[in-house]
Amino acid sequence: MNMPLGAPDIRRAPTKIDQVSSTLPTGIGLRAAHHAALFQERPAVGFLEIHAENYMTDLALRIALAAREHWSISVHGVGLSLGGAEPLDRDHLSRLARLVADIEPLLVSEHIAWCRQDGVYLNDLLPLPYTEEALVVLIDHVDEVQEKLGRQILMENPSTYLAFQHTTLSEGEFLAELARRSGCGLLLDVNNLYVNQRNHGLDPLRTFTEIDAVTVKEIHLAGYHEVVRDQGRILIDDHGSPVSDAVWSLYGTALQHFAAPTLIEWDSCLPALDVLVAEARQADLYRQDADVMPATSGMTALEPRR
Repeated sequence: MNMPLGAPDIRRAPTKIDQVSSTLPTGIGLRAAHHAALFQERPAVGFLEIHAENYMTDLALRIALAAREHWSISVHGVGLSLGGAEPLDRDHLSRLARLVADIEPLLVSEHIAWCRQDGVYLNDLLPLPYTEEALVVLIDHVDEVQEKLGRQILMENPSTYLAFQHTTLSEGEFLAELARRSGCGLLLDVNNLYVNQRNHGLDPLRTFTEIDAVTVKEIHLAGYHEVVRDQGRILIDDHGSPVSDAVWSLYGTALQHFAAPTLIEWDSCLPALDVLVAEARQADLYRQDADVMPATSGMTALEPRR
């Protein structure tokens, strides 16, 4: 049963909830282009993230299990369409459950988005309005996934390029209610927050203050590219370039409020492995700085490290 906005929190999170140290070194994605270099060089990164849908075959699973011998693994799903109005694809969910059982990952995450209609997958993570009605649907689907997996999942804030006129909740309010009423954790994508700030004028600092810090269990960092259109400039969250100075600065601000493992996302235009590892090292430097800074209630953006 879903509770109305503001109702007392009587829900209980799934019994198997991983307690992941916020001091874990920054992670990177396990991408096919880097398999050989990863196993040869074995860089000292905190964990490897796999996209669930890429590792549901026997061959890919063997690669993930081999990687697990050296690193912790996180599973990041993109195909459950948890924000969609249709019932979940139970076959897809069962395949995810088998993958999670085999891998026993550090973290499991998905997106606040939808990607399926009438049984057709649209190959994109599409936004949903921040309304009570959309929240109820999303909570029901998150409940179903957590029950099937027997553990907490993390839900990632999306990047968006269109805004719904009938949205009634701020992004932070929507995230906070989702976590409170479903028992899920949050995956805070700092790059997505910056993209939405530039595309829609949304204030990421407001989001920081509206969500409960203890619900943030992972942070993502990534690159974007800028497109010029007749109506102006738009940022595209493409995970195909280094983290920008502006996103590093916003990340420094986020670390004044949240303590969670961080992952560098780089999914297209992949660089050499050492470039990706260097980005992870940069994130670790920011986190070291945050550890020696006193917590403040008035958060300000930090200067990017050089």
